[in-house]
This record gives sequence, structure tokens and C-alpha cells, in this order.
Amino acid sequence: MQNNIISGAFVGQNILTFKEITSTNDLTKELVANSTPLPEGTVIMAEYQTAGKGQQQNGWFSEAGKNLTFSILLFPAFLSPGNTFQLLAAISLGVIKPLQKLLGDSIRIKWPNDIYYGQKKLGGILIENILAGNTVKHAVIGIGINVNQENFPAHLPNPVSIKQIIQKESRLKEVLLEICAGIEFYYLKLKSADFAEIKQEYLDNLYGFGQELLFKSNEEIFEGEICIVNHLGMLGIKRKKEIEFFNLKQIKFIFNES
Repeated sequence: MQNNIISGAFVGQNILTFKEITSTNDLTKELVANSTPLPEGTVIMAEYQTAGKGQQQNGWFSEAGKNLTFSILLFPAFLSPGNTFQLLAAISLGVIKPLQKLLGDSIRIKWPNDIYYGQKKLGGILIENILAGNTVKHAVIGIGINVNQENFPAHLPNPVSIKQIIQKESRLKEVLLEICAGIEFYYLKLKSADFAEIKQEYLDNLYGFGQELLFKSNEEIFEGEICIVNHLGMLGIKRKKEIEFFNLKQIKFIFNES
């Protein structure tokens, strides 16, 4: 394990780097459960995860030493458990804005928490909240970004990496610190109760927002327009002049084969 102190922002000021662990989220939660004194903004980073996690218990596959797989510990006690979508929106913007500077406006948030370049998946976010009464005591923000990997397992449907997009390698630590700075910026905006602006910016950067797309729900494939995400984080899709709301398990995006 390496411990690096970066001067400046509190997110990413304390970085703990491990050669190989099961999951950065699991280790962060374990350290918190054991009352290990970690300052807010601590980053737990792994060169390789043996059991990285994605949404809905999906695995996150990453070639050792070529990508960013890390977790950030935050203390959003100003949020109630019913407002955790606000945190996801802020974190998502904090991740994509630095990536847009590097890769352009094709970087989008694919609801609810994937990072896409066009129709290809560049990364993902998994937030696990630890509650205490009516507040979010701790939030463990797991982030995976494909940076320098060029070959992916065949079962992954649409992966892409930064290297594949810009045709050159990136320094992992530089990309990490840019993302940490972005997350801190939007986290502080959220802490200042500036959620209306954050939500609008989230929608402005949402993949497919305001467009007719194909979706699958209950074995039915249909066309609809993403028009809203409600306060619970449910996706609002307009079809047949009515808005229907879906959670993650109820809806799937259908991509064009290209």
C-alpha cells in the first residue's frame, strides 16, 4: 500500500493505493466499519480489483495497471436518505466534466450512473450510502474509468477507453486528480443547496435527453423520449403522450448495432 498526500483540494488529498484488493468500495466500507480515521475526500485506489462491482451486482472488469478503479469517502450528513439522487447527480457531473475537457462533448451520463462516449461505455459509478437515522453518515463513491486498456472481454457489449478515443496513453494519476477536483466542485455546490442548477446540468448532460430512443421493459420494445428524472432518480420516458417512470430494474436501453 502507498499513501500519497496531495496538496490542495480535500477530495484526493489523501490517496491510499493498493496493488491488488477485492473491491475498493468493500475496503472503504470495512475501514469505516472498523473506525479507521479517514478524512473526508480520502481516495482508496487499486491497481487491480479481483471483485470489482458495478450496478445490480454486476462485475467490473479492469486490466491491471491500465485503468482507474477507486473509491472516494464522503460525509454528506446534510442529505436525507430520500435525497441520495442529488448526490449521484453531483458526482456524475464531477466525473464527466473533466472527461469532456479531454474527450469532447460526446461524453454523457447514461442514466442512472454510467459514463458513455457516444454509444460506448467508458466507465461507471456505484454509490453505497451508510445511513445513521435520517441522514447519510457516509457515502462510498466507487468509480471505474477505462483509461489505457485496449482489449476487453468478449462478453462486454460496448466498452471503450480513453486511449482508444485519443490514440495515446494517459497518466492515471493526472486523470484521477482532475476527476477529484470535478467531484469536489459539484459536491460543494450540492452542499450549498444548489440542487436545481445541478439537476438541470445533469439533464443537459444526460445521454438521449429529449431524443426518441428504443427501450425494453417487460419484454416489450418501445420508442420513447427521455424527458425527466424525478427526485427519487427514476427515469421519466414520454410515450404515447404520457410520462412513465422506471427504476433501474424495469428499463433497458436498446442500442443500434454499429
